[in-house]
Amino acid sequence: MNESLESPSPDRTGRNWISVAIAILLFVGILCLPTPSGMTAEAHRLAAITVLMATMWLTQPIHIAVTSLIPIAAYPFLGILTAKQVSLQYADHNVFLYLGGFAIAVAIEQCGLHRRIALHIISRVGSSPRQLVFGFMLTSAILSMWISNTATTMMMLPIALAMLTTLKDALRTSDPEHAKMIADKLTVPVLLGIAYASSIGGLSTFVGTPTNVTFLGFWDQSFVPKGYESLSMAEWMASFVPLSVLMLLAAGGVLTFGLPALKDTEKYGREFFRQQLAGLGRASRTERRVFGVFVMTALLWVLRKPIMFDSYQLFPDWPGLCVQLAAMWGADISYLPAYVQDSSIAIAMAMLLFLIPGDPDSKGGSQPLLTWTAAEAGLPWGMILLIGSGFAMAEGFEVTQLGDWLGQRFAEQLQGKSPTVIVAGICLMVTFLTEFTTNVATVNTLQPTLAAMAEQLTIDPRLLLIPAAISASCAFMLPIATPPNAIVFGSGRVPITSMVRYGILLNLVGVVLVTLVTTQLASRMMGF
Repeated sequence: MNESLESPSPDRTGRNWISVAIAILLFVGILCLPTPSGMTAEAHRLAAITVLMATMWLTQPIHIAVTSLIPIAAYPFLGILTAKQVSLQYADHNVFLYLGGFAIAVAIEQCGLHRRIALHIISRVGSSPRQLVFGFMLTSAILSMWISNTATTMMMLPIALAMLTTLKDALRTSDPEHAKMIADKLTVPVLLGIAYASSIGGLSTFVGTPTNVTFLGFWDQSFVPKGYESLSMAEWMASFVPLSVLMLLAAGGVLTFGLPALKDTEKYGREFFRQQLAGLGRASRTERRVFGVFVMTALLWVLRKPIMFDSYQLFPDWPGLCVQLAAMWGADISYLPAYVQDSSIAIAMAMLLFLIPGDPDSKGGSQPLLTWTAAEAGLPWGMILLIGSGFAMAEGFEVTQLGDWLGQRFAEQLQGKSPTVIVAGICLMVTFLTEFTTNVATVNTLQPTLAAMAEQLTIDPRLLLIPAAISASCAFMLPIATPPNAIVFGSGRVPITSMVRYGILLNLVGVVLVTLVTTQLASRMMGF
């Protein structure tokens, strides 16, 4: 967990200056162009900054975390946001969700619990590279159907990192060169597999991703009063669980293509790792208590909102139960469900780690489960800046209406085309637009435009609105595109070039699959 984000090596100084020069030339060149019709001057300047940052993120002439500070420096000078407005984006509550989640991950790693969990998983799913990648992807996808993709990635990342370390250590004794090759080639597929599967699994249910909830709210508010039917969880899952399965297989196939086989498969099979697990002995008091905090955090995340299937409540939400219990004692805490977020849980549970004592030391006392020294060294501070820059860019797109302008221009190009071409175009637009904006902001911006477009074309609005909501979960190319992408990138183990290479291919695969499933399956299941 203490790996830093990628930074340029000293021997690249000449290339670094060339990259900076190219980025600045593109920035100045866009600023010198006339402002397109319908675009605000602020949006024009924001487009130039976006190209500048994208170029520097891809070429990395300076540390990625430093590039992430550009909005704080540039937005006020170019009249996009005030210094206070842009700085507040770096303190968004989701930033503290990552901070708390990674603090828990550091505690898991510090006490060695991650190794124990990793050995449990490997001893069950098998140790071949493909089995490991698909095992982590399947677990992540199932979890993210019912809890946020961010929380899912937070839970799976430290376990995956421990598994990779354990596998490498097991192989190193007999074949160090093969161990290094396996670790190097397996790391990116496993970590990207977790991020991608967390996004893919969430699109198959109403509650799995905020974009689905956003669409459902817009539909109920804008179209149900006009006589359209409400959508049910059952018909949604019947339509889009198959899409999730297809996307999962496609992502797994792309990520595992060309992975080398593991030598001595029998030697390093399930039984070997069961022996390794037995060699760890009983879990220490620190391990048990950290695991308890980890499980409690996961449960609080999972049950922060009621888990529903259609109109049936499978599990109640704990904030709602607290409200009811408090009311029995005459207290009013009805604000709780709206006020408490996943970030509140993450920080509260992380603070517990600094309070709960661990194993006794030689002096008869005991250290807390997590010390500030360990947290300070292990937390990925550069990733915090990267995540903040994503919120700053999204806020800029919303305030300047750049996202709205791009969406309208693209929608105009689709007028008069066949429904399949229109759906494919919308999927393409939303997928790549979401690489630079938050997915909820993208969907919120485009829904009114797409609804008006459906009315003009006299087609069912679901044919345009649903693929837009789904495609907003299928941005796999850049760290700022989705929280899972940012989290695994923040581990320092995933080069941005690898994310772009795999991501652009999966973006295009997603466009094709979402188009086909929407027009051929969902349209029949939902009757549009």
